[in-house]
Amino acid sequence: MVSRNPLTAARHIVVEGPIGVGKTSLAQRLGTHIQAQLLLEQPECNPFLARFYEDQRRYALQTQLFFLFQRLDQQQNLTQADFSKPTVVTDFLLEKDPLFARLTLNDDEYTLYRRIYDRVAPPCAAPDLVIYLQAKPETLVARVHKRGIEMERNISDAYLTILADSYTRFFHNYDAAPVMVVNSENLNFVDKDDDFHLLVQRIESMRGHREYFNRGE
Repeated sequence: MVSRNPLTAARHIVVEGPIGVGKTSLAQRLGTHIQAQLLLEQPECNPFLARFYEDQRRYALQTQLFFLFQRLDQQQNLTQADFSKPTVVTDFLLEKDPLFARLTLNDDEYTLYRRIYDRVAPPCAAPDLVIYLQAKPETLVARVHKRGIEMERNISDAYLTILADSYTRFFHNYDAAPVMVVNSENLNFVDKDDDFHLLVQRIESMRGHREYFNRGE
């Protein structure tokens, strides 16, 4: 019996994780590696995001709703994916959208957001594979500062810490799809080919519904 390769058998692969963990970079490399169609978030298109990082309380709802409708549009594009490419790789999971809303909105705003979300969000088929990238909050802070994106300069260390904790709780309870949990502390899959191919090998050998990859120093 031939073992099933999760990367080649998957129709929809999600790479997820908090800001600064490298999810978009990994999605791009994976997409190239398996010749998949890429469907990536576009935070630079959100006109409220830079203002949100400067004044979260004032711009949280506008920012969240823009992202919600952007992701809904992308989800629709996912159902209309290019069938000449057997796999689509994305760097977002629609079901995780309320995670950000709960962190940034006050109670009344969140109630409004949930009414909108529940009304407009379609039932989505679960992805075939989720690759969840983890890193310590201080690592995320260092990576965000290093990449030097102007609108991210106002992201607070406290916000990144809370965000990382929220992701951990979300994916601890997530079981709609197989999940490979990857500690990215000692992996540089962006700049080091050996690290990228090591990660690919671990994903390809995945057989359980939830597995962990933690490379020691």
